[in-house]
Amino acid sequence: MWLNFAYAAALTAVSPLVLHRMIRHGRYRRGIRQKLLGLSSDRAAEIRSDAERTIWLHAVSVGEVNLLPELVRRLKKQHPEIALAISSSTDTGYDLARKHFGDERVFFCPLDFTWAVRRTLKNLRCEQLVLAELELWPNLIRCAKEANCSVRVINGRLGQTSAARYQQFAKLLRPTFERLDTVGCQDTSAAERFVACGVAPENVTVTGSLKFDNAPRTRDTTEVNERINWSGMDPWHRVWCFGSTQAGEEAMALRVYQRLRSKHPELRLILVPRHVERFGEVAALIQSQGLSAVRRSSNDSQYADQWESEEVILIDTIGELRHWWGVGQIATVGGSFGDRGGQNMLEPAGYGCAVSFGPNTKNFDTIAKQLIAAEAAVRVADEQELEQFVARCLTDIPAADSLGQSARDLVNQHRGAYQKTLEMLFPMQVQSRQKVA
Repeated sequence: MWLNFAYAAALTAVSPLVLHRMIRHGRYRRGIRQKLLGLSSDRAAEIRSDAERTIWLHAVSVGEVNLLPELVRRLKKQHPEIALAISSSTDTGYDLARKHFGDERVFFCPLDFTWAVRRTLKNLRCEQLVLAELELWPNLIRCAKEANCSVRVINGRLGQTSAARYQQFAKLLRPTFERLDTVGCQDTSAAERFVACGVAPENVTVTGSLKFDNAPRTRDTTEVNERINWSGMDPWHRVWCFGSTQAGEEAMALRVYQRLRSKHPELRLILVPRHVERFGEVAALIQSQGLSAVRRSSNDSQYADQWESEEVILIDTIGELRHWWGVGQIATVGGSFGDRGGQNMLEPAGYGCAVSFGPNTKNFDTIAKQLIAAEAAVRVADEQELEQFVARCLTDIPAADSLGQSARDLVNQHRGAYQKTLEMLFPMQVQSRQKVA
């Protein structure tokens, strides 16, 4: 109960900031009733339809939502009798989930107030709560267990810094870790950290990273080809895509681009900011450099036009980055030059891009190290090294292609996590197959 007071106090403390963002950026307005009060019985009935069993899948935002389509497809195929309820915490995650799964099964995850999570669990009548990567909400997990709903973590990721922080507050958080029924981890390091935080060793397994399975296999798709046509890209262009950018990274990319494009007229740049509220800011930044911002949201297709060197394509939409990686031959993964900790670098790797990222990839530490060890990506320390990387990709195309092929090979070697995850979610089925065999 004390957590409810703590959450209420925290909400009160940050309410001026929340109000400011609601007014200025339109954030936090949507789904207020579901977030504060939980899922209504009518809405839950729509999600359940006539199914007797329900699984609740929670993905906090865009990155986690992108892990679910293949899992949902396999679940529907193997268990058509089970209703799948899908929640997200952010507007962008919610919109992407609706795009993938339709309005009828998607809702906003309730905040971790006891009454909100209990109402949602009661109305959904779910037998499993499946958390993508890790969403450690004590009330949600405790109330799920009280409702006889098992709690499972898929694609479990727990960095060294986060694990140390959780252990500092072990008296408060260890019981939450102990309540987890199963954790499917991306690697052995994450598995060891989950155990150290309180998960029973027998409840922890290494399934591998779903991001490997979820990485693209080919550029020859309708989605990529449509974007190549939209961009006006010519066969002789060398396209540099800088995706999931944070503040400061676009300015750095533009400086590098300005210095290189006079020497390399074939170079073109695509910028994909991470956050919606920064789209306008980045467009203005591009224009301040004497360049033209071609905005995906408002510009018509450039198929009939030339993509000129002074035009920078700005992807100011949500959920498209995966396909834009396939347009470029050179990729830089953002969120890695500041304190964010990096973003998913396996999507450009799956396409065979020449991949680079900055010095801070703590959120994808194992994957980044695997790529570097396989000579499948390059870590750059700063703007100067980034410029050197892009320049080499332009002057030594065989080396860039070799880097991309190594990236694609590494991704293909590590596929298989979805099947292991399904076996974790339905262990009795695996045992039944083994008995039959």
